[in-house]
Amino acid sequence: MKLSTKGRYGTRAMLDIAQHNSRGPTLMKDISKRQAIAPKYLDHILSALRKANLLKNTRGKGGGYTLSRPASMITLKDIIEAVEGSLTP
Repeated sequence: MKLSTKGRYGTRAMLDIAQHNSRGPTLMKDISKRQAIAPKYLDHILSALRKANLLKNTRGKGGGYTLSRPASMITLKDIIEAVEGSLTP
């Protein structure tokens, strides 16, 4: 299966957040820098992941993105459907 750019970036962003989850919320600018994803495009992807209840966003000092549930409970299918829509033909 070939993933679209949105799917690849969404997956990379979720992995980045999961890897840095122990340090607290992850800033979008840090994800953008580490994963080489344009900030505006990443914002769009993170918004879709948040609407799908895969991420939580905390505002203010010490804010950022965290997983809404344990990483082991999130599947690749969840991420792809959140950023691209249903996989049903």
